[in-house]
This record gives sequence, structure tokens and C-alpha cells, in this order.
Amino acid sequence: MRSKLFVPASRPELFDKAVAGQADALSFDLEDAVAPERKGEARAALATWLRSDGRDAGGKTVIVRVNGVSTPWLDDDLTAVVTAGVHWINLPKTDTAETVRDVARRIARAAAAQSLPTAPRLLLNIETPRALRFAPDLACADPLVGGLQLGLGDLFEPLAIARHHEAAVAQAMFALRLAAGEAGIIAVDAAYPDFSDLEGFQAEAALARALGYVGKSCIHPRQVAIANDVFKPTEDEIADAREIVAAADAAEARGVGAYVVRGRMVDAPFARRARDLLALAERLNLDEPDRRH
Repeated sequence: MRSKLFVPASRPELFDKAVAGQADALSFDLEDAVAPERKGEARAALATWLRSDGRDAGGKTVIVRVNGVSTPWLDDDLTAVVTAGVHWINLPKTDTAETVRDVARRIARAAAAQSLPTAPRLLLNIETPRALRFAPDLACADPLVGGLQLGLGDLFEPLAIARHHEAAVAQAMFALRLAAGEAGIIAVDAAYPDFSDLEGFQAEAALARALGYVGKSCIHPRQVAIANDVFKPTEDEIADAREIVAAADAAEARGVGAYVVRGRMVDAPFARRARDLLALAERLNLDEPDRRH
């Protein structure tokens, strides 16, 4: 999920265009992108598209951002969009573990009503001070929770924190990444609101990648290619990971726990990260440079 493109559910003419684009994941938005008076219309349009004959998401991850638990629309949203082909439900503005468990139960009931073999995972927005403070509890609240997503606009603006203050951004990213790590789930970076500032988007994406995020939210198609490139393993990283895994395998065969690769002391955590990187490279059909010729 290197790139996750928001698609307003009130704009069905964009659905197939988004599928044809480069984003790894599409996040159909029933929340912020839809005015209150158009919630029902947008929900119906998205439900129709999700259930249409021959609909093909092109192998993309399909996410639906529903309305929050404090709104009157959540139950109708879940009834409409918990269906085959929807992989994640993105839940906004939640800051208690009990709320997360309640929504997880609602999703499970909706999935059972559709006779789905598995329920969609929960991607929780972390976008309030309380949610960030209790992010580890939210991440561990229910087995359906599969990821945390940072929401810097909602988190910073009410507090008059500058959205692009690098230290503030880095601290919020770091706290959320550790919370996701405690639960063994993914962390997805926030949207970058100034879609004309591609250099700023790239810099923030690079920071997110350095902090272990799997990808970044995009609000405009022009951001997608940048996110895909930033979160793609480089040739040097792939080569290094292969060397670490080979050394790890050899060390294991000798009964050795720590070993040296290119002058670095390496042990199990490094090998685990290297294997994860190679798995991502395989999913993206990337090879070592010498195998491309």
C-alpha cells in the first residue's frame, strides 16, 4: 500500500478512472469529502459500483472511509459497503478501545449478513490528541484492527500547530509507528494537503518511509507516482537484503546468532527486516539489478 488515493464517493464518474490509475490502494471516502446532504446519494452510488457485475479493482486494495461513530450515518455505511471486494474499513475520529471493539462487532455482523468468508480489516484514523495518546490501546483493541493511519490536519489545526513543522510531524509519526509496531500492524502516513507542492510531499513521504510506514495517503493523482517511488525498495536495498538473508541462513546452519555483513554486526531483527523487504520487492516484481539484463 505504497500509495492510497482518496476518491470522493460523491463522484462516481471518478471510480473507474481511479482504478485505471497507478495507486496501490483506493480509499473511497464517505466522510470528509461528502457534504451531509449528499451522504445517502454518495453511499448508494458507491454501493452500486461495489456490487456491479464485472467490477474489477485491477488488483488494487479497496478501502472505504466511513463516517464516524458520533454521526447518524455509520450503520448505513457499513450495511452498504461491507461487501465482497472491500478489504479495509477506514474508521475516522475514534479515540477509545471500546468504540473500536463496537465497530469491529458491527463489521463482523455486516460481513456475516453478506456471507463473506472474512470481514474487512479496520484501518483506524489517529487524528486527535487523545487518540494519539491511546494509540497502542486502539491498535490492540480487536483482531480486526490491521492498521493505523495518521491524520495530521485534524490533529494539528485545532491546536494551532503548523502542519509542516518538521519536528511536530516527526514526533507524531514516531508515536503512531511505535503504537502500530506494538500491535504488529501497519502504519499509513497522512495526506499532504498542498497537492501543488510535490517537493514537500516527497520529503514528508521520505520521512514516513524512514520511520517504517508502508505508504502515504494521496489526495491528488499527481502525488501517487511520487509515493510509489519513495516507498519502493531500491536496487541497493534489495541487494543488501539478499546478502543479509544469505548470511542469516548460513549463520543459522552454523548455530550462530550474530554475524557480520559488510562490516556491520547483524542479528535476527536485521534479518527479519531484510526478509520483509524482499517480500515487498517480490510483490512489486522487482529483481536484483544483475537479473534485469
